[in-house]
Amino acid sequence: MSDDTSEFRRLAARLGPSLLRQRLHRQANLRARLIHQGEGPLAVERVIPVDHLITRILRFTGLAARGRANCLRIEIVTRDQPLPNLPPAFDGFRLLQLSDLHLDCVAGFADRLIPLIEQTPHDLAVITGDFADHPAGYFHDCLGDIRRIADALGSGALAVLGNHDIIEIVPHLEAAGLRVLLNENTAVERNGQRLYFSGIDDPHFYRTHALEPARRGIPQGACGILLAHSPEVYDEARHYGFNLMLAGHTHGGQICLPGGIALVRNGRCPTAQFTGAWTHHGLHGYTSRGTGSCGVPARFNCPPEMTVHVLRSI
Repeated sequence: MSDDTSEFRRLAARLGPSLLRQRLHRQANLRARLIHQGEGPLAVERVIPVDHLITRILRFTGLAARGRANCLRIEIVTRDQPLPNLPPAFDGFRLLQLSDLHLDCVAGFADRLIPLIEQTPHDLAVITGDFADHPAGYFHDCLGDIRRIADALGSGALAVLGNHDIIEIVPHLEAAGLRVLLNENTAVERNGQRLYFSGIDDPHFYRTHALEPARRGIPQGACGILLAHSPEVYDEARHYGFNLMLAGHTHGGQICLPGGIALVRNGRCPTAQFTGAWTHHGLHGYTSRGTGSCGVPARFNCPPEMTVHVLRSI
């Protein structure tokens, strides 16, 4: 950043001073390797380099090339999403969701993704976090691909940060044309009617999400869509009157047994919210399997996806 002090002041005004301090503290400890992102079964990563171990096993067994090829076989998932209170002007609105790009994980990934974006009609695009794969969030090697992807997505694209994204990436994302929502919201207008989008900061590792300011100012009863990196706050989100929550983070397991049975689950959420479409006490939700791949450049029985949610009035 050209002026770190003024940029951090702007970020503090948006995210809130206390949450920004919390984020920066955890970022500093992450870089110093005083803490690790692994939780639950992945806590073993604090003492064992799991990603390197899996990569070596795949090479030894001859499965590495196949696993990498699977990362580039991105499925375009098109689904109808009925929503209560959806303004009539947005019936049939095509919302493209990308998630968990991890642009520095698989060579050639952006070259594969961009033509798919360009040939997939959509009215608005959202990215639900994790632009970089580096465990400490270093993103500069990804900036060229980020700009290319943002150009392909078109104007108005929205984004939130994930657990692999450090706060310093925000000015670069916005310079590329992406609107980052840091516990904030915005409205999209169509034929004089409005659809509201809220976005929260990472609820998984940094835990700097705040739903109250993310909802603030949205009229009571208006149709609202929540963007979150992880589905882990699904129960908290339903109390704020959102109609739809879009998330990622889980990668659907990424390396799975036949039938998509995840060997390891990396989120604090029930099976129902782990992947695909779900509902919870009136809140509709969708958890993407991820468009990119994390840590290990391989996927098995869990193809990457970019998702077109076709909004429908009910």
